[in-house]
Amino acid sequence: MFSKIFSRVINATDQDNSYEAKLALAALMVRIARSDDDYSERETQRIDSILALNYNLSPKVAANLRAEAETIEAQAPDTVRFTRAIKDAVPYEDRFEVVKALWQVVLADGERDIEEDALMRLLASLLGVNDRDSAIARQKS
Repeated sequence: MFSKIFSRVINATDQDNSYEAKLALAALMVRIARSDDDYSERETQRIDSILALNYNLSPKVAANLRAEAETIEAQAPDTVRFTRAIKDAVPYEDRFEVVKALWQVVLADGERDIEEDALMRLLASLLGVNDRDSAIARQKS
């Protein structure tokens, strides 16, 4: 599903950038899940599932990565830091898959809130993905 994009991040020559990109994606997923003030177990499970599947992690390691991302996300004053790490590690043509993963988290609880929609528009823009492609990513999620 997302293997192409994540394999490029995993196989990056700079391991620090690779880990930073993984952590940045996890933090963005946490941020979008928290944006409606209802960070549910369904959302944490979806995040863990996406991380485990796409980074080939055990469920425990994926949960640990998410937990670390929760801490980082809570301390980060803005979102640009996370999107910049992803933009540095993921080619433009593959960022669609990042937006798709974010939409999967938004839709995990079966509801789309105004806060989540607003943050998704911002995230897609910061990642260089236009509104049309973001809508297509949502439909494919």
